[in-house]
Amino acid sequence: MKTRLFPKNQRGTANHGWLQANFSFSFGPYYNPDLVQFGMLRVLNDDTIAAGMGFGTHPHDNMEIITIPLEGGLTHRDSMGNQATVRFGEVQVMSAGTGIQHSEMNASQTEQAKTLQLWIFPEKEDVQPRYDQKAFDLENNRNSLVNIVSPEDKNDGNALWIHQQAFLSLGVFDAGQIIHYEVKIPENGLYLFLIEGQIEINGQTVNERDAYGIIEFNSVEIVTKSTAKILIIEIPMKFKD
Repeated sequence: MKTRLFPKNQRGTANHGWLQANFSFSFGPYYNPDLVQFGMLRVLNDDTIAAGMGFGTHPHDNMEIITIPLEGGLTHRDSMGNQATVRFGEVQVMSAGTGIQHSEMNASQTEQAKTLQLWIFPEKEDVQPRYDQKAFDLENNRNSLVNIVSPEDKNDGNALWIHQQAFLSLGVFDAGQIIHYEVKIPENGLYLFLIEGQIEINGQTVNERDAYGIIEFNSVEIVTKSTAKILIIEIPMKFKD
């Protein structure tokens, strides 16, 4: 097992007035050659978006894009004709594939929105673009991990799916919980992002907005030191042959 702590104060930042952004990996104006990606996980942006503001229409291709609202909601529009609002408790996925244009705007004119957005390299390129979103009841599944995203060929219908052998899980936990996570695909790595609280992994304390990476492992034990909200990303560490 090889591990690495990614402290929150080592993230890149950008202040655009309407957008307060934190970058776990190199993005836009922020470049760190030591933090370009974690396996096939290319982007994890932690954004606060002012009321009535957002990301105007812009293009993407050949990327799996996952948005997790933490507070408030975003109104989505895209070139496929989709229009929807994704709010706290829901998750959004887009397969950009051969190309898509979309906008994501704060759904409120009075309250800020907070979101996580992830980009994952797909296992195959130039697929047909697609959009989906789904609600997940974390509170009624308190003290357990809820699978929110899985690969298309391993999806049981309860989670969203993407074109990659990646599994995303979210959970809200009380203090004193012990979480056992077993890797689903042996070659995959694990990138844990602690949204709220404090946990301990392998004797290492992980604080709110820190991340923790693990490779070459079979299972890991996580102990919650306080109420915690945890995002776990099991991700391939290299492109498919």
